[in-house]
Amino acid sequence: MQILPSALYDLIEAFGNLPGVGPRTAERYAYFVLRGDSQLPAKLSSALSSLHSQIDYCPKTFALIEKGQDVSPLYSDPSRDKKVIAVVAEPFDIVALEKTGEFKGTYHVLGGLISPIDGIGPEQLHIRELIQRVADDNVTEIILATNAGVEGESTALYIQQQLEQSEVEVTRLARGLPVGVDLEYADQITLSRALQGRQAL
Repeated sequence: MQILPSALYDLIEAFGNLPGVGPRTAERYAYFVLRGDSQLPAKLSSALSSLHSQIDYCPKTFALIEKGQDVSPLYSDPSRDKKVIAVVAEPFDIVALEKTGEFKGTYHVLGGLISPIDGIGPEQLHIRELIQRVADDNVTEIILATNAGVEGESTALYIQQQLEQSEVEVTRLARGLPVGVDLEYADQITLSRALQGRQAL
């Protein structure tokens, strides 16, 4: 015997397909949509149905752009320095860097990280296009802004090796202690990186 209506089961299952959403969370989301504003399902449906039809990838940077745009505004903006590229794994990494207001160069989205266990090799990423951009835009600096995990480090190392024959400077985001964290709570890798990257005052 089915306890809940089929439409609600379907919604719970749909939410459950999202990464990081377990069965209980999926149920809470579904109940929230059911009990909430009657316009919410229509808004969600509209947003989801237009997602693929209105979003594209920049052919130069592989950042997300509006359908119909030629290239990302972060690339075409004349105030951005095309000779400096921050290399990130995913499009949303750009959002994090842009929020700092510190970076005035351009971006290159790899579309993931090298992960042999997941069947992702260099050929599945936009590394070849990055090498081409170095030549096309006379790039002077590549900032490797991948994460500090195994996949991020191995991807950064691979890119660094691919650029060894070029004259471009390859840098890496600094690693160290987050502001406000006590030493006793920092892990050994973070502490080691903080010691290696210490600066004169």
